[in-house]
Amino acid sequence: MAVSIVMPALEMAQETGKIISWLKKEGEPIAKGDPIAEIETDKVVLEVEATADGVLAGVTASAGDVIQVGKIIAWIVAPGEQPPLESQSTAPAARTMTATAVAPSSVPRTSPASETREVKASPKARRMAKELGVDLTKIHGTGPGGVISGEDVEAAAKAPQPAAAAPLPSGTPALSSIARLMAERTTQSWTTAPHFFLVREIDASALIAAREKHGKLITHTDLLVAIVARALAKHPKMNASWTGSAIQFNSNVNISIAIAVKDGVVGAVIPDADKSSLTAISAKRRDLAERARAGRLHPPDVTGGTFTISNLGMFGVDAFSAIITPPQAAVLAVGRIADRVVPVNGLIGIRPILTMTLSSDHRVVDGAQAAAFLKDVAEALNAGESSLRS
Repeated sequence: MAVSIVMPALEMAQETGKIISWLKKEGEPIAKGDPIAEIETDKVVLEVEATADGVLAGVTASAGDVIQVGKIIAWIVAPGEQPPLESQSTAPAARTMTATAVAPSSVPRTSPASETREVKASPKARRMAKELGVDLTKIHGTGPGGVISGEDVEAAAKAPQPAAAAPLPSGTPALSSIARLMAERTTQSWTTAPHFFLVREIDASALIAAREKHGKLITHTDLLVAIVARALAKHPKMNASWTGSAIQFNSNVNISIAIAVKDGVVGAVIPDADKSSLTAISAKRRDLAERARAGRLHPPDVTGGTFTISNLGMFGVDAFSAIITPPQAAVLAVGRIADRVVPVNGLIGIRPILTMTLSSDHRVVDGAQAAAFLKDVAEALNAGESSLRS
């Protein structure tokens, strides 16, 4: 029996998707789970996998086509079977409009003033200007009546030349789907969600010790995911979502990690992070990061996130405030770990300090609830890996 392949939709508002490429050819045998096409949605570039064994047939879209969500783009049929007739009546895909760069206007080689100005220079000055490549029209002579002398030319040749300004890109570059979505979603979140921010500094000695214990297998982000996920399980409002008119409590703790990709940032999701081991979290995070940067994420990889962690510490950022990802209630922004002079048991000491900034949606949580959650996270980080066994 023929199985349809449709343009997928993610959980966020999405009307269309773009075919990047077909990884299988029409008429080629495919197995369930085989990647058959690359799709660019409003959120990410991902692979569409075959949901059955068979032969790829009835392909109705080409690379570069923009297709409405839910539209059939191909079929999986049995050998010798023909795709259903409705695939032939599918409306043609809308082609992506290519932005045409505006040609820069021609620039005159010399300014009107330089064309009309009469140059007064001695024969020696003219000869030297030619040899040294100096423009006489840009020199003001110091000789009688403003005549340019050989000394004027020599001085101009030795004077430091201003660096040429880098040419600006011509036209208006088109935004990718991911960049466009980032612009839309951050604007929507910032203008509709009443953000408030809490900042907490912690001694990261225990966090560093836990990281060094595992070597390169575990990162600070892995430890943060594990600790934050367990704290979220104790603070369900921080793990909730705003539906537009009410608070929705989420039964799963799914941590979304902000990953920088070309043209933007993708939130890749580690599901059930509160129940996952540190090793499992690390393996999942590495896999998501590699596939995100290669444009090989699948729909389940970027959907269902209930809380986001954005770590910019590796870029040397001390602290920052992040914008909440709708419909989530909060995002934790993590800066770098830096040595600072702090009081230690009444004395002056140096400790590695980590700064965290919690952005929360006041429609879902209040200041006291967010502060209690951040306090638990800070105490767990101070305890290090031992907090994961409690």
